[in-house]
Amino acid sequence: MQSPEVLLALAVVIFFAIGLHEYAHCKFADMAGDPTPSFYGRVTLNLFKHFDPLGTLMIFISSMTGVGIGWGKPAPINPQKMRNPRFDTFVAVAMGPVSNILQAIVYAFIMRFAMGNGIFGPNEVFGALGRDNVGFPPLLLTLGVSVNIGLALFNLIPFGVLDGHWLVGLMLPEKQRHYWFKFNRTYGWMIFVGIILLDQIANLGILWAMVGPPFLFLFRLLTGI
Repeated sequence: MQSPEVLLALAVVIFFAIGLHEYAHCKFADMAGDPTPSFYGRVTLNLFKHFDPLGTLMIFISSMTGVGIGWGKPAPINPQKMRNPRFDTFVAVAMGPVSNILQAIVYAFIMRFAMGNGIFGPNEVFGALGRDNVGFPPLLLTLGVSVNIGLALFNLIPFGVLDGHWLVGLMLPEKQRHYWFKFNRTYGWMIFVGIILLDQIANLGILWAMVGPPFLFLFRLLTGI
């Protein structure tokens, strides 16, 4: 069992990480002329409207032991309603992970300020990464950086229903793009869910092999640790 401080810090970080991620998708689609997100009430900073129960539960559980993996409620976007469908869709999709990187930068800036003024040190940050009870401020800031980086990188995996598969597809020629999206709608997402389950059950480290190196690079870059 995790301490109440760890659970509270995770809850705060995940609330904003997922909520702002999905809001960014919807807001930029709306700015591109697509009325669909607004029709469904998703162009809102009421972040509760952007949560998918299973995806939120998954990121909460996985964040207790490592880098969080999960998703929010899919953003209702219709590229055909946008002024420049291919480019605007790419931007709207990309802004989800970008929002998480921006959140990680904010948490890291506050963390650097706190460490620079002796409020806590690197040992507390390493303890927070191990989900030790090191006090709420280092827990909140460390998890704010790590969960947001992890969520951004996980969503950039170009497979299943994740943002990455849309970004890759939008860069392909029309014929290949059609088959790529069709594959991911039918079999790709099932294969990806199977990989996640197998990875979690057998502890194979498949996901960490994909997101681990860039995660460590970004965490060190942002925090200076």
